[in-house]
Amino acid sequence: MASVLKDGNGWRIRFYDGDSVRQQIRLAGVSKTTAHNHAYHVEALNHSKRSGERLPQATVAWLTSITPEVHDKLLSVGLVEAKEASTVGMYLKAYLQRRSDVKASTVRKWQSAVNHLIEHFGDDCELRTINTGHADEFRSYLYGEKQEENTVRRYCGLAKQFFRAALRRKLIDENPFADQVSAVTGNAAKFHFVTRADTDKLLKACLDLQWKMIVCLTRYGGLRCPSEVLALQWQDIDWTTKRFTVHSPKTEHHEGGASRVVPLFPELSAILNEGYVLEFERLNERADPDNVGTVSGPVITRYRDSAQNLRTTFLKVIKRAKLKAWPKLFQNLRSTRETELADEYPLQAVTAWMGNSQLVAAKHYLQLRDEHFDRASSEVVASAEPAPSQNVESVQGEQPGHEGTESESLAPLAAPLACETTGTDELRKRKHPEKPKVFRGASDAFASLPHALMGAEGLEPPTPSV
Repeated sequence: MASVLKDGNGWRIRFYDGDSVRQQIRLAGVSKTTAHNHAYHVEALNHSKRSGERLPQATVAWLTSITPEVHDKLLSVGLVEAKEASTVGMYLKAYLQRRSDVKASTVRKWQSAVNHLIEHFGDDCELRTINTGHADEFRSYLYGEKQEENTVRRYCGLAKQFFRAALRRKLIDENPFADQVSAVTGNAAKFHFVTRADTDKLLKACLDLQWKMIVCLTRYGGLRCPSEVLALQWQDIDWTTKRFTVHSPKTEHHEGGASRVVPLFPELSAILNEGYVLEFERLNERADPDNVGTVSGPVITRYRDSAQNLRTTFLKVIKRAKLKAWPKLFQNLRSTRETELADEYPLQAVTAWMGNSQLVAAKHYLQLRDEHFDRASSEVVASAEPAPSQNVESVQGEQPGHEGTESESLAPLAAPLACETTGTDELRKRKHPEKPKVFRGASDAFASLPHALMGAEGLEPPTPSV
């Protein structure tokens, strides 16, 4: 227990920390009641630090009301974190700085969520004051900012991640975003199938061969753009086996996700071969004929600047092709290819080539097209034809006055309306079955029974005499 003592310099609070070392906090210019109140919360802080248990709500509220001088005294004995680390702004900024284990592109995506959190809660808001109700208000704030559903879910998921880290650092006692729905769902409204005809228009409108390869690698190779497209090297292509290796920065942290092998599809092989020949001629243009070099290095060389926005240039290509821009420009090229492949190959092979799971493919990539309905309806009509073993002619021959030809023999045996009528009669009979008569077929034998007279022998049958 923390003890409260007084000397000539004021009140002192003494306690033993987790290492059994005696610590002391001096309080000057406070009353006895205030000193004992501080001692109570000091003991709660010390117990929570040693046992890992949650702080009482009263102590949480007390921490938000103490003066900076008292906070510094608690900090000096290791009972609290630095003041700036306990506010929303300073904590989130420090969190991004600590995450040196993730790519710069990932940090840029996180920064957007951090900006929204700081804008909503305020830079100086105490982390401990944010509760589940405030988390609900943050979600409503995002909807008020006209953010789409998946964007709201993504930001709430990142907030859940940030505050979970704060919980592990004992800066808060519970994660207010723990119950927030954060799973991103597929949005069929943003699907767009880029037909081969439109793809041909895009290739004709491309600025150069490099852009043609970018479009083909995404549309016919199914590569993620720009990460996987820019990572492709000429030495990754095996022209003999007609396969190439794709290196994926996005999935490299997953087991087996660093790379995958993809078939060198014919549509892709032609454009890559053109690029290879051009690079080969450029490389060996001034080289010694007896010492011909081998093409190596990145396939895409002109658009590798990370500050360059491929989307902006691609929008110009789409405009030159006289097409209307679709949502998620590059992802829908990849989605189109996965949908095409899924119609022809087993899904486990398609997802292995595309570098995603079957669940992700079903939610975010595979598109339902009108051609699927047309093909399904045509297959149903074909299956509705009579089986070869059915003797249609013999059945139709029993119908009087029928003189059908061979083509007419494939017609249905009865019109749909007649089938429906027959089905209705059978249903009516099942609902109201005809009640069978008792002794049906034998009732005539007893018809004269009421009119017959009783004989002299009585009711019992006569006994034969011996």
